[in-house]
Amino acid sequence: MDIEHVRSRFIKHFDGKTGNIYHSPGRINLIGEHTDYNGGFVFPGAVDCGIMAEIRPNGLNTVMCYAIDLKDRVEFKVDDPEGPRTSWARYIYGIIQEMRALGVDVKGFNTAFSGDVPLGAGMSSSAALESCFAFALNDLFGNNKVSKWDLALAGQATEHKYVGVNCGIMDQFASVFGQAGKLMRLDCRSREFEYFPFDPKGYKLVLLNSCVKHELVGSPYNDRRNSCENVVKHIAAKHPDQTIETLRDCTWEQLEEVRTEVGEEDYKRAKYVLGEKDRVLAVCDALVAGDYETVGQKMYETHEGLSKDYDVSCEELDYLNDIAKECGVTGSRIMGGGFGGCTINLVKDELYDKFISEAKAKYSAKYGKEPVVIDVVIGDGSRRIC
Repeated sequence: MDIEHVRSRFIKHFDGKTGNIYHSPGRINLIGEHTDYNGGFVFPGAVDCGIMAEIRPNGLNTVMCYAIDLKDRVEFKVDDPEGPRTSWARYIYGIIQEMRALGVDVKGFNTAFSGDVPLGAGMSSSAALESCFAFALNDLFGNNKVSKWDLALAGQATEHKYVGVNCGIMDQFASVFGQAGKLMRLDCRSREFEYFPFDPKGYKLVLLNSCVKHELVGSPYNDRRNSCENVVKHIAAKHPDQTIETLRDCTWEQLEEVRTEVGEEDYKRAKYVLGEKDRVLAVCDALVAGDYETVGQKMYETHEGLSKDYDVSCEELDYLNDIAKECGVTGSRIMGGGFGGCTINLVKDELYDKFISEAKAKYSAKYGKEPVVIDVVIGDGSRRIC
């Protein structure tokens, strides 16, 4: 991202003075979708695109924000009990409130920010925005006393309380903890995590953006979470002697016990989650062994589950997945919450050009637009640039 572009806009809109510049990345997730809020495992990595913000305290109790890409300006008081109505500004307002709750004495500041995370691609531009401002406010007003985990949790709480998405912790975790050239296996229940070097010799990791709108706010995302919680409630009622808090704690046998009670829709959604828990662990073992064929197989299985059981795919994403199979791509699946966005594809180097060419041609012929190709580079997490 162009630092000078952000700085020039900041100078223009805020009296010619400069501040500190911070950056937080978007993320990809190799496998482990919709498992984070079910206490399972995920396998994300930060990418080399994200949100960059220049910030300078202004000595007031007012936050003055300029969204460079939207050419939109919003102001609000730090202690405003309601906060701004503008959707993008609520992320910043929410982070301010969460950091204050963590004991950071946030004062007024000026900020201009820009992003190069492809919007609607399922790469978590919102988590990048939250993480960028959480990291910055901790640095500017908190003497960096807040832990990385609490920065990530502040972003998650912002989604829950101020935006209306009852998300898990994966996106914010990846944005804060990312390291260049490494993926991370995160246990979303214990918060234990491990870095895995990711440099698949002979393969490329590439996203194909369907250009279908990716929108999680409201019922589609929360309905699926409610389905999972309903299954857990029924299983826990049958096993009062066990601690069953999420689907992570449930067995295949226990799921079958409640199948008729919870209904077919909730059953299928829980079935997907239990299968995905097993697939993430299988992929970890395969990566350690350098077995990328198994990694790819599990990616295809995940897509099938997300499409048929969890019902978060769409015609366009299924078509891109079919093209990948036809081209001999090692692995392909929906990435992100679903309802649009990208497929993530593990492609042998020698098949890459053919795959991209055929995907563009066939998708364009069917839908009148080409998928956007996003080559993945694994990058660093939240940081101060200057």
